[in-house]
Amino acid sequence: MSQITTKPFDPAAYLDNAEAVAAYITEALETGDPAFVADALGVIARSQGMTEVARKAGVSRESLYRSLSTDGNPELATVMHVLRALGLQLSAVPASTRKDVA
Repeated sequence: MSQITTKPFDPAAYLDNAEAVAAYITEALETGDPAFVADALGVIARSQGMTEVARKAGVSRESLYRSLSTDGNPELATVMHVLRALGLQLSAVPASTRKDVA
């Protein structure tokens, strides 16, 4: 019997337009899991080139990798700089308009 080989899934390969990026980070934010959000920002940064994102955000590439991992805990200032470097912004809506709130 032949053996099936698989490749790890890399979502960064599919984040090739602004709509896909916005949908990806929105879904991550809706989880409410800070580690997942940081990791999602890291995936988006990789999709756009980590070195360039780090330069635009004003942080080192190594620091960005460390901060935007599931083990990272980036400061809000770092998150805001990264979002700006990625061409994104945060917005807030009343919780009652969220689809998961009854």
